[in-house]
Amino acid sequence: MTIYKLLSVLLDYPDRELFDNLPEIRQALDDCIDINDAERAAVRKYLARLENGDPTEIQADYVQTFDLTPQHSLHLTHHLFGDDKNRGPALIDLSELYKDHGVEVSGNELPDYLPLILEFAAYQEDSDAQAFLSDAVKVFGVLASNLEKANSPYAPLVRIIENRASLTRLAA
Repeated sequence: MTIYKLLSVLLDYPDRELFDNLPEIRQALDDCIDINDAERAAVRKYLARLENGDPTEIQADYVQTFDLTPQHSLHLTHHLFGDDKNRGPALIDLSELYKDHGVEVSGNELPDYLPLILEFAAYQEDSDAQAFLSDAVKVFGVLASNLEKANSPYAPLVRIIENRASLTRLAA
């Protein structure tokens, strides 16, 4: 499992399936070779929160953090456009990019939903994933800063994405 796939799973809504699969997720983290020590430590800390916390409280925190606080939205174009009319074309462009790569978006999520973007990045070559994510590096920075201001446990996960999206980041 790549780091992007792992982060996709951890930034999606924490449903029963996530909690049931925590041992496998921890094993996937241990087996992950495309991750550095600092990233591994941050993900381990987050996994410990999931393993030791009350699932209902974790779910409520997720909804409060991402669904009820616009500054924490996981829909990346929201941070760029808000409700501006230019958001629609950006979403269409992203949908077209997915289609060009043979990816069909299923479900009700918009194409700019961060876990979906990470899922897409997980199936790209490292350099292609970094280039794809680099288009949103400023958004990742703003989102991570907003989450840090709220002392959110999700902030380190978003910082990992930001650091990997930066074209000047050091190799893992």
